[in-house]
Amino acid sequence: MKTLLITGVSGFLGWHIYQKTRSSWASFGTYFNHNVNSNEPNLIKINLTDLAAVRELFQQIKPDAVIHAAAQSKPNLCQEFPQASEAINLTASLEIARLCSQYQIPLVFTSTDLVFDGKNAPYSENDTVSPVSVYGEQKVAAEKGILAIYPRAAICRMPLMFGSPSPTANSFLQPFLKTLQEGKELSLFTDEYRTAVGVNSAVNGLLLALKKVQGIIHLGGKERVSRYQFGLLMAAVFNLPREQIKPCLQCDVPMIAPRPQDVSLDSSLAFSLGYQPLSIKTELEAIRDEII
Repeated sequence: MKTLLITGVSGFLGWHIYQKTRSSWASFGTYFNHNVNSNEPNLIKINLTDLAAVRELFQQIKPDAVIHAAAQSKPNLCQEFPQASEAINLTASLEIARLCSQYQIPLVFTSTDLVFDGKNAPYSENDTVSPVSVYGEQKVAAEKGILAIYPRAAICRMPLMFGSPSPTANSFLQPFLKTLQEGKELSLFTDEYRTAVGVNSAVNGLLLALKKVQGIIHLGGKERVSRYQFGLLMAAVFNLPREQIKPCLQCDVPMIAPRPQDVSLDSSLAFSLGYQPLSIKTELEAIRDEII
């Protein structure tokens, strides 16, 4: 069985990648800030910004492939603490690319739809990047740096993702549900659009990219929805009161990091390779049925 190294398994996406691949790979996962409650020897605590430790990790487990999902992915934190976030989002990512190049093994890097400014959606892989936040800038720098070091790498631009929580991380879905279940109002943007996708579909896309992709690919969902539209669909699936969901605009909620309005992804290339994300409604129904 071949060895797969997954960085960031204490994160929402990383945990789901780890769970999905354990039956078909000898999967190893890294974590650092959030302890994973597990005695599994294949989960390794490591500070990926310690580049010597990263090199030692590669020597130790000798991976046959890498999915690099570890990141500081909260735009507001990146905006407020750019140096700290750059260490993981850029510096560590480039070192991992160097090691994958040295070992000549497949590398998948998880980037973001926030590399775009939101003014000309939907975006294909050939569209010019134009980030408006520090987080987006760091991901753009990582994309370019990784491909310069290792052109065989797959750069997967991910959309907004949702799904069942991991032991240490929620998606945006969980606080939405909690707010409605507590009888509170939930204000959601009517002017922010994404091609949201369920995390299980996203993981399938990443594994497809690991086998078939070199260069940049978009792994968005098939539906362009606003946060408000998503909330209404969520309320319908979970039988929660939609009247508690209130429309609002981005300008109503000041944030540290600028937010693009529409970073919907055109994922036609991925679809042509066999990427088949489920509909938002189908994904939500599966999550609901897990809870019940």
